[in-house]
Amino acid sequence: MRMLGVVVAAAACLALVPHVAGADTEIRLTIEKARFQPDEIKVKTGQAFVLVITNKDSGPEEFESHDLKIEKVIPAGKTVRVRVPALKPGTYTFIGEYHEKTAKGRIVAE
Repeated sequence: MRMLGVVVAAAACLALVPHVAGADTEIRLTIEKARFQPDEIKVKTGQAFVLVITNKDSGPEEFESHDLKIEKVIPAGKTVRVRVPALKPGTYTFIGEYHEKTAKGRIVAE
């Protein structure tokens, strides 16, 4: 009987894992003509999310955010996933380091 209780408790814990692991929202971000689209992303505070960044340009671009302490090179024609931890309320800027004048954006956590 004790073993059955352990098995049921373990199964209950495992049932939660896929829900937690899959809880991150995916937000698509595209680099095209040296610009981010969309250039503003709104997210809920306290909830981690994944940026799915697709580079449609013919050269690489670097997603860089000093506010978030994230730097990631996205090769030409590729898609990269970047996990962003839960944010506090505020505005977090990012740039494309290779095209700083045009590739700009922000994440607004509300």
